[in-house]
Amino acid sequence: MKSGLAALVGRPNVGKSTLLNGLLGQKLAIMSDKPQTTRTVVRGVLHSERGQAVLVDTPGLHKPQTLLGQRLNDLVRGTLAEVDLVCLLVDASSGVGRGDRFLAGELARVGTPAICVVNKMDAVPRPRLVEALQAAAALADWAEVVPVSARTGEQLEVLVGLVFDHLPEGPPLYPEGHVTDEPEQHLIAEVIREKALALVRDELPHSVAVLVDEVGPGQGEAEGRDPVLVVRATLFVERASQKPIVLGRQGSVLREIGTRARTELEALLGTRVYLDLHVKVAKEWQRDPKQLARLGF
Repeated sequence: MKSGLAALVGRPNVGKSTLLNGLLGQKLAIMSDKPQTTRTVVRGVLHSERGQAVLVDTPGLHKPQTLLGQRLNDLVRGTLAEVDLVCLLVDASSGVGRGDRFLAGELARVGTPAICVVNKMDAVPRPRLVEALQAAAALADWAEVVPVSARTGEQLEVLVGLVFDHLPEGPPLYPEGHVTDEPEQHLIAEVIREKALALVRDELPHSVAVLVDEVGPGQGEAEGRDPVLVVRATLFVERASQKPIVLGRQGSVLREIGTRARTELEALLGTRVYLDLHVKVAKEWQRDPKQLARLGF
């Protein structure tokens, strides 16, 4: 059987997390139209008759402006050297640019076999897709070049076949049915952050971090009623002026974040959730090594 690790890499906002979720048929990585949404490596296990592919979603490589940005780039570069295959995503709607050429150069230095995945084929007419495919093919000596739509699922089965074609022979890396090694607390924090990103929009997309303070059963479970998972979490912003944006008028924005997050978490975790959210200021946390360590970066 085939078995190995395949990294999904690309510029920010090319659809890596959407592709991971689409390939697995369920949500593991949060999605947003804000660049640099993904801040950690998320592993999802794709089971097939041909074997097992561990898909590794990575943050987008970018020109870092903060210590957090530098650490995210280091995380991506370290991942490239540890996997068996790289899938470089290119956005068909925006075309091949300087960032794609930079990434192709990074991959050439690592030497890991790579597939170029031209994503968002549903968003462009056929002539522009052909142009994007030709430009992507010229970036490097790819093992394969394939167009897909992570959003609609078009061509994803073809991509899965190509991934297994280029993975090595080997035993399973995870038990049958195992989907991810992402800790439950991290998944909860990411869902909350996704909902916050959707609501605060352009005001502070990269200034929000979420730390789960406590996860545990509620009293109802002990008393024989339907179980409730109690989650207490803190949303951190960088400046005092940002706190009212997340709170909203009389707490309206924070309540809506909680409502949306609770609905999704109950579906993901299969249990009722009581969500207790608070907002605090962690001054310039993206540039402070101590604050980054506290927040898990």
